[in-house]
Amino acid sequence: MSKIGIVIEREYMERVKKKSFIITTLLMPLLMLLLMAMPALIMSYVDSSAATVAVIDNTRVILPELRSSEDLRFCPAVDATVDSALTREGIDAVLVIPENIIDNPRAGLKYYTSGPSSVGTEAGITDRINSIIEAHRLKAYNIENLDEILSSVKSDVSLTTVRADKDSEESNSSMFSYGIGIAMTFVLYMFLLIYGQMVMTSIIEEKGNRVLEVVVSSVKPVQLMMGKIIGVALVAVTQMVIWGVLLSVMSAFVLPALVPADAMADVAAVQSGHFDQVGDSSSIEIIQVIGMLGNVGNIVTLMALMTVFLVFGFLLYSSIFAAVGSAVDNIQDASQLTSLAVFPILFGLIFAMVAAADPMGSVAFWMSMFPLTSPMVMVARIPFGIPGWEIALSLVLLAAGFVAMVWLAGKIYRVGIFMYGKKPSVKELVRWIRYK
Repeated sequence: MSKIGIVIEREYMERVKKKSFIITTLLMPLLMLLLMAMPALIMSYVDSSAATVAVIDNTRVILPELRSSEDLRFCPAVDATVDSALTREGIDAVLVIPENIIDNPRAGLKYYTSGPSSVGTEAGITDRINSIIEAHRLKAYNIENLDEILSSVKSDVSLTTVRADKDSEESNSSMFSYGIGIAMTFVLYMFLLIYGQMVMTSIIEEKGNRVLEVVVSSVKPVQLMMGKIIGVALVAVTQMVIWGVLLSVMSAFVLPALVPADAMADVAAVQSGHFDQVGDSSSIEIIQVIGMLGNVGNIVTLMALMTVFLVFGFLLYSSIFAAVGSAVDNIQDASQLTSLAVFPILFGLIFAMVAAADPMGSVAFWMSMFPLTSPMVMVARIPFGIPGWEIALSLVLLAAGFVAMVWLAGKIYRVGIFMYGKKPSVKELVRWIRYK
């Protein structure tokens, strides 16, 4: 085995055998599912008792039409004053409706509470009263069969995005693509930071123990650096592949078991383009999301491309972290130089959010071609189905950027591992690069 291969094997095996790696790798997909289900679980255990609002209706026509719900109940105020009404047991708030509210909405409602008020409750009250006021204004025109007319003209249009630029038409959900793009970007962001700093920490520790001085007697500094980088990169890829397999299995078996049979029939109808066959109670947007989640091919493709950009992005940034680690003696001294790697990653995350909102925009395109930001930005664009040549070009430029960065980092690394007791400045790092 070559010397660099020995370094790779040592770095890889040392990390994958750790209990923390095994536990994190197996539990993270379950944790992701738990986080997705957490809102529903919380809502099932939270006390859902309705807020009771006493209403002082000076119009005498709005209160009879106020409809209570599971979380909001209306009742007439027994007392004529707000203070007296609030002190009654079981009353959470008092709503005062001015006499001229129908003719003059600027008169405004008064909502009195004895404590903090829920934004959702306030919105529910104003929505209900606005609807009642609008209905009363329409009735003032004395239009015959007004209720039937209003009922017949109501519409609930669904917008379905269909990619006509593909070989075959396919429907997709822009909101789902946006969510997946942002989620994948954050995962990539965390991987780059965590594993990149892992490379830096490893080098600093070995440098502090004077282990590197012994190792470089038989291995070239650049070979040692590349061995560490590739070894840690393989650890990240291993974790990503396992997550991809687990998520694919969940998409293939767990999701169909959780979704009702009629919903799965609607999924098949939407995926085949027969939107008129979707049930009246189903949301086409939600059906599209279920179909995308249940499509194992989509999951595998997204995870594969994400893994490729993770590898190249990690190789690029870990070379910077390796150079920083070789230039300092301890973690505290590395904080200032670490910004050389962290800031581009943060910029990539920011531009990735812009790209997810407008994946075909010029900013998204050029930032997905710039090597320092392309890993995050391109990953945010991929779920939208961008042209394959853009992905290929981005990978080529990213690989070229990696080669250039390794060349620069190698020059810093070969000098830095022998430097002790002094924190170099950026100017001094440039001088190290110029050494022949």
